[in-house]
Formats: sequence, structure tokens, C-alpha cells
Amino acid sequence: MRWSRTFIHTLRQDPADAEVVSHRLMVRAGMISKVAAGIYNYLPLGLRSIARLERIIREELEKAGSAELLMPAIQPAELWQESGRWSQYGPELLRIKDRHDRDFCFGPTHEEVITDIVRREIRSYRQLPVNLFQIQTKFRDEIRPRFGLMRGREFIMKDAYSFHADAADLDVAYRAMEAAYRRIFERCGLDYTTVEADTGNIGGSESHEFMVLADTGEDAIMSCACGYGANVEKAATGEIEAAPPWPGEIPGAPEPVATPDQKAVEDVAAFLKLDPAHFIKTMIFETDEEFVAVLIRGDREINEVKLKNALDCTHLQLASPEKIEKVTGGPHGFSGPVGLADLKIVADPTVMALAVAATGANAADTHLVGVVPGRDFEPDLVADVNLAAAGDPCPRCGKPMVERRGIEVGHIFKLGTKYSVPMRCTFLDAEGNEQPCIMGCYGLGVGRTVAAAVEQNHDDRGIVWPLPLAPYEVVLVMLNADRPEVVEAAGALYERLREAGLDVLLDDRPERPGVKFNDMDLIGFPVRVVVGKRGLDNGEIELSLRRDGERRSAPIGDAVDAVRGLLHELRSELPA
Repeated sequence: MRWSRTFIHTLRQDPADAEVVSHRLMVRAGMISKVAAGIYNYLPLGLRSIARLERIIREELEKAGSAELLMPAIQPAELWQESGRWSQYGPELLRIKDRHDRDFCFGPTHEEVITDIVRREIRSYRQLPVNLFQIQTKFRDEIRPRFGLMRGREFIMKDAYSFHADAADLDVAYRAMEAAYRRIFERCGLDYTTVEADTGNIGGSESHEFMVLADTGEDAIMSCACGYGANVEKAATGEIEAAPPWPGEIPGAPEPVATPDQKAVEDVAAFLKLDPAHFIKTMIFETDEEFVAVLIRGDREINEVKLKNALDCTHLQLASPEKIEKVTGGPHGFSGPVGLADLKIVADPTVMALAVAATGANAADTHLVGVVPGRDFEPDLVADVNLAAAGDPCPRCGKPMVERRGIEVGHIFKLGTKYSVPMRCTFLDAEGNEQPCIMGCYGLGVGRTVAAAVEQNHDDRGIVWPLPLAPYEVVLVMLNADRPEVVEAAGALYERLREAGLDVLLDDRPERPGVKFNDMDLIGFPVRVVVGKRGLDNGEIELSLRRDGERRSAPIGDAVDAVRGLLHELRSELPA
């Protein structure tokens, strides 16, 4: 392709709303452009990178035994009502009506539709397993879309679904898809890791996330040298170090102590000359049906995903100061578990391990000292709601874990019968008994993966594409476009490269060299070939790799072999 015949328009300035590297560079490089909040055009360069990734995905999914289909983006409410998610999913589900006032949604995912497809055709265990995938546009009405393709509202996703007669067969497919995902990200040249994850709105018994590692990643990953890894939302810990010994005697009953204007645990601890680990931090949450007092040791934080799962609720948020005062009798910042007779209490094990503690007194400017868990209050539920942190002991080996940042690009689930039971997706087993299909679900963010590649591969000049995702592998830069001999030589070399099967873009613009080179660095083509008057006078071309910028010369007659050599060098670093 010639630059003059495609649609590439670069920007010198960062877009005003860009918060992360990939958003900034992909807009400036002319790969995407904004239509509305969280909705983007995929321009020719961006679409070529998307297409390259999709080709890799298709090859690996087909090797894993998954067949491609395409489902509609708009889905009828009836299917979602069957699964129960029409009332559960929340405001992220874009609900629409047709001209007959019938309810539909713009699919954020396709479990209901795929289950409907399979239940119409599958009758016997002999027809299982089934494994299908699609690459489709999704829509989730994020409350705060940001980060370009990282957290958009409309996005391209690969989603696959498998149906099985038993859990053992599901596990075979799950491991095959896990291996396929690994091959996809390895073939893309990405540094990634796999971690245990929460199943979220999708549901299911087991799930893993695939994270592209990047300092700018919005997800925290806890990992250990022993091989354990989990998203911080899921991460467990070994036994947390006990709180320091309580200073002094344990009183026979809690004693109220005036703590004027002291709300934060650190401030109250300093005021009372105690360690933050001696405190019971009490947070009041509002759920679907009730208010809940959640207790965590004062030096720890609450993991709201774990809490939501422990409560088995779909809605969870911190209560407002007004509601806190109404349900506890005291102002925000002074809540505690003692005397909360009409409020459900959930306590983390770190709280119940305290021999004695201090906590809010549910009264203004007052805390209780000498509170004994089990004596002065009894929780309704003891559950791990602790947010793992760097340095915490690994749940497998006990060694300190480290925290890294990552970008979630893939998520696989063992769904079980979450959708097949309510939607009656069944089969007859070998004994003629009706059984629900056991399902798996496998998602991969296509645009998000391309953006994650930029987050991981860039420098202060622009993108440094890994070869498999670059919009073009080679860019041929024509200098001195006012000289006929240069135009002729560049055009001839361009045709030779194309005939050799190389993926090349000819920059035939009548621009100054500085403009062209800045654009090449910004867009990040892996191999650059330069044809100009000075080189032609010596019968040479100039070649370089974007990643190091080292200039090489080659006779113009050997240009094709020289370019092939550089591409071979880049490909040799990728898995076979």
C-alpha cells in the first residue's frame, strides 16, 4: 500500500482526554479516533493490527477444536429473562426497544444466545462436546469509560463457549483453551502471566485471567516465586502475622475513651498509643436488601469482591454518612461492632484472631478500648474479606508475595450449569436420563490486547510494535520526492518487496525527512527502509529496526534479501 492511497493522519499533540500511553499513542499515530465517550473508530492502521491479532486467534482456536460462528449484537430480553440476568446485570447493560416496544439489549456477552443455539440442536451425549467461538462487537455501558481501548463501552471481543456431558470433559476443553491462549499471547510477542481470578458477573466455579505485564496496568497481581498468582481481587494469603501483644491488662469490659476529631485508624492509634493492628476497623456497606457491618483488622483493607461473594449479593456499596448514623447511632468514622444488635456483622479471620482490640463506639468522638472478639460481639459470618498486599505470605508456600501491575486481556471460566439449568439446555445421557450441559466460557479482548501491546512496547518517540501485531512489517521511506530518479527507484523497490511477499507500506508523501522519520517512530513500523538521493548516488539503501534505530546499509540490488534478514531476526525471537 502507498501512503498516498490509504488514510493515515498523525497528530503532533496528545489528545486532551488521554490518560494512558496506548490511548495517547494510538490516537496520535492515526490508529483510532474518538466518536463518543468510550466509542472509537478503528482507522486503517488500527484495523490492520486488529486483523493481525484476529488471524492468530482464529488459527489457535481452530487448533484447539473451536469452530467459528457469528451471533447478533442485539439480543432479545426473553433470553436474558430466562437466565435471570435481565434483572441482575445492572446499568452496564444497554437496554433498547424496537418499534413494537419489545425489549432488547446490545450484548455485553453472549452466554444466553449461544445456550439457545445449542439447546435447539443437541439431544444426546453423543453430540457433545461442542466448542464454538466468535469475534464480535460488544457494548457495556461503563459508568466512566476511559483509557481509550482499555476501558471503552463498545469493543471487539473474541468469546468462545463449550458444552460438555460431564465436568471431566469440561476440564479437558478448559486446559486446551488455556493452552491456546498461551500460544496466542506468545505468538503476539507479549510478556504476560496467568492468574487465578474472580468469576464476576459471568459466574462459574473456576476462572483464570491472562495479564499483559505493564507498569501502567490498572490491575494489581499478587504472585510468588513458587508459581502462585492471582488478581488482587481473588488473591488469598497465608496466615497473616499476629498483632503485637496488647500493652497492659485486658479489661473485664470495653472502656469508652474520648477521641475528639480522631477518625482514621492511624490517627486514633497514635492518640491512644496503640498499634493499628490492635484496631477493629468497621465499615458499613449497603447491599441489595440490608446494611452490613464489615470488620477488618486496622492495618488491613477490605476486598470488596471477596465481600460481595461472601454475601452472595449483586449490589454492594459503602453506605453514606447519613445512612451510617441511622443504622449505627453514631457518626461516620466512629463505627464499631459492639451493640449492633440489628445489623448483620461480617468479620475477617484477622479480627477474630485478636485477643483484645480497640474500635469505634458508635458515638461521636468516642472509641472503645478492651474489646474482646467473641465476648463483646459475635459476628454473623466469618469470611476472608482481606485485601492481599505486597509482602503478605503466599497461601501455598508462605514466602512473601510481590505485587505487579497487569492489563487483563483474556479471561476463561468454568461456568458449570449456571446457564444451562435455567435455560433448559439439556441432553440425554447413556441411560436415557435428561442432564444439563456443563459449560465453559473463554473471552479475549481483541482491541484491548492491541492496546496492551502498546502499553508494553513504546519509548519516548512512539510505539515499538512487536512484529506480529504491527500494521505493516516494513515501511519504505522515500526521501527527495522531487527527484524523478528517487521516485522511480523507490517505486521499483516497493514492487520488488511486494512481489517477494513482504508486508510493506510506501511513504510516498512529498514531506520533509524530519516529518517522515518522526511519523515512522510514532507509528512504530518494525523495519524501516530509506531510499534517498544520497544513498542512490552510492547504489545503497538504508535499513534499521525500530527497536534500536541502528542504521545499516545494503546495495539496492540486495534490498529484498536485506529486509528478509531483518524480519528473520525479529521472527527468530518469537516462539515457533
